[in-house]
Amino acid sequence: MSKNQIFQRVQSLSLDQILQMMKTAFTMSLGAFIVAIGFSLFQVPYNLAAGGITGIAIIVRNFIDLPAGAIYLTLNVPLLFIGFRFLGRWQFLVRTILAVLVFSASTEFLTYTMPKILISYPLTADMLLGSIYAGLITGIGSGLVYRTGGTIGGTSIISRIIQRKTGIPLSQIYLAVDGSIILVAVFTFGWEIALHAILVLMIAGLASDFALEGPSVVRTASIVTDQPREMANALMARLHRGASIWEITGAYTGKKRNMVFCTVNRAQIFELKQVVSDVNPDAFVVIGNAQQALGTGFQRVNGRKTISR
Repeated sequence: MSKNQIFQRVQSLSLDQILQMMKTAFTMSLGAFIVAIGFSLFQVPYNLAAGGITGIAIIVRNFIDLPAGAIYLTLNVPLLFIGFRFLGRWQFLVRTILAVLVFSASTEFLTYTMPKILISYPLTADMLLGSIYAGLITGIGSGLVYRTGGTIGGTSIISRIIQRKTGIPLSQIYLAVDGSIILVAVFTFGWEIALHAILVLMIAGLASDFALEGPSVVRTASIVTDQPREMANALMARLHRGASIWEITGAYTGKKRNMVFCTVNRAQIFELKQVVSDVNPDAFVVIGNAQQALGTGFQRVNGRKTISR
């Protein structure tokens, strides 16, 4: 998308679209600020270089007396140009530069003010506790940024370019890049800090997934039964959930069977089992986890609640 196309698109935006963009910018800024809190309060005081440009900034800060936020911003400038060239030009830049600037400015502000306003800095003398909270807070903030389709820049830019050029899975690239940075941290700060940094990295990944996708509160049930219509009617009547009936073929027997598929909330699992037991105790049931359900009875794509009919 060219610069002129972006200007034309901005001029044609409706009020709802403008409000949605403002909401997206707010969420992205909030996420970047939360990441800065975890970074400033827990990673910087303990030199927890948990991969990424933030980890490089902590390592460089050990040799050069410069603020971590300034180092982070400086290192991101060439990466932003590279990302602009290979990852979508203006669209990429708009989605990234806001989060980078908010994170850098917030880190500068927090690392300067927190030691002065807090009774004790860092908040805890226990590095393990600091590592846990560093991972939780930075992971939640990163997840909020990812939900907007943005990124906080850093090594993720290089990783995404490598993935596009080589086809290597992003998880493997992230592991190699972050692992290399943590390896440098071993020689800079020692094994104990590096091991805590790995813990930060792992917890941040889990917390980021949670913030990005939310808790898994949806369950799916696949019920192979000889009474598909009775089973579907009972599920709809007692659980107020829709159901689908599929004709299947048993691979071993070659016989035609029917499978009833139903999606329910986690709290309805016990009742679903009771329905199956009452209708067809000999049915074969597989219950699986699902991250989200969108549509009637759950949520629409825009997040509004719908009503089962």
